[in-house]
Amino acid sequence: MAGSGRFCAALIAASFSLAQAAGANLALQTLYQFESNPKNPRGALVQGSDGNFYGTTAVGGTNGSNGTVFRITPGGVLNILHSFQGSDGAMPFAGLIEGSGRLLYGTAERGAPNGEFGAVFQITTNGEVTILHYFNGLDGSFPRAALVQGKDGSLYGTTVSGGTNKGTTGGNGTVFKITPGGLFNSLFSFDGRNGSRPTAGLVQASDGSFYGTTSEGGPDYDGTTMFGNGTVFKITPEGIVASLHAFNGTDGNDPEAGLLQGSDGMFYGTTQFGGTNADGGTVFKITPNGALTNLHSFGGLDGRYPVAGLARGNDGNFYGTTEGDNTTDFGTIFRITPSGVLTTLFSFNGTNGASPVAGLNLGKDGNFYGTTFEGGAGGGTIFRLVEPTLVAAVPAASGGMILSWNSFTNGTYRVEHKPDLASPDWTALASDVLAIQDTTSITNSLEGASRRFYRIRLLP
Repeated sequence: MAGSGRFCAALIAASFSLAQAAGANLALQTLYQFESNPKNPRGALVQGSDGNFYGTTAVGGTNGSNGTVFRITPGGVLNILHSFQGSDGAMPFAGLIEGSGRLLYGTAERGAPNGEFGAVFQITTNGEVTILHYFNGLDGSFPRAALVQGKDGSLYGTTVSGGTNKGTTGGNGTVFKITPGGLFNSLFSFDGRNGSRPTAGLVQASDGSFYGTTSEGGPDYDGTTMFGNGTVFKITPEGIVASLHAFNGTDGNDPEAGLLQGSDGMFYGTTQFGGTNADGGTVFKITPNGALTNLHSFGGLDGRYPVAGLARGNDGNFYGTTEGDNTTDFGTIFRITPSGVLTTLFSFNGTNGASPVAGLNLGKDGNFYGTTFEGGAGGGTIFRLVEPTLVAAVPAASGGMILSWNSFTNGTYRVEHKPDLASPDWTALASDVLAIQDTTSITNSLEGASRRFYRIRLLP
């Protein structure tokens, strides 16, 4: 109520789809819905220095449905920057990273002119692509993970297959290093027993070494009937590998995602399957020396199959997604404390997205951004998990009310009011408001009214 000067939660609605998160004061806002072309964003978003977000779709584009690179503003305006042709790569499953010089780097799992083994590419924010390396099998094949830029300026990554230890499966995968100029060095080839099929990227820890996971492999690996439950490993920038942990199923199985180092020095991650609760996957932490603790085993009602890794929030907790659940089977967003207390924040329903297989990205505005592989208009979505807008209403010296609310720069807001909560209709002010910063204020005349209730709606 305006006359009281209290804070009231504004209702954000309009063309953006919004749903309230369960058990938390958060809301999910759908920024964009992919249709049939392009579609299926599988990688996480990255926010560039220009404030926009960049990502990939595994399918679609104007060149034979080989996938795309796109840019989307925080307000939801999307542009396709590049459509892969096959000869320059195809099926970019991973997200991008922004390296030095504001250039973006990524991987395409397939394509390239030398046997469909995949590629590493550089792309400008204007969409100009430079291929840095085509894989040939022996130096790796099928890079499915995002790159990481090391402290030495080089880019480090993994390939799911290929390498010099082929065995019976065509190669167990590799770890590689490549400079921004394209100088390539294959650092390590897995042999199965020390890991196989690294589907995730690496993280460089405070000790200078890189840490990662393999989705298969372990001591019982034989390449024919026993493929293992996956591993956690450490690798130096020179390529020296140490196996830290082999999963046994009960403590997790199939870690598809990479690790995140917490402020406590521990590494935190997920496994897609395994655990102690209906094989629904786990969240774990592990010391740099390999001592693993299972923090949570998913059972279905709280989500299942966490394919993506974790993101650190400003509150010190970790945030992640599950591909499915026992309620809607469209996936969830969750929060977990470093000690393992998990809260389900949101359950997708298909209309607002399905199968969130990519990790979340904490934007500069303090909100999490993410993608769903499916759902929405059919080809997946881009969403933002936000704190609901709060409106402060205080009397103005000249009469009327000063309304202030937290806003998104360049967002268009509609201010509406009604005389009492029982009234079914809201009346909009004559002009919508364009926000130019993260806090917006206007003065509204009461026009003889003794009181007004306000709400703020964020428009497309």
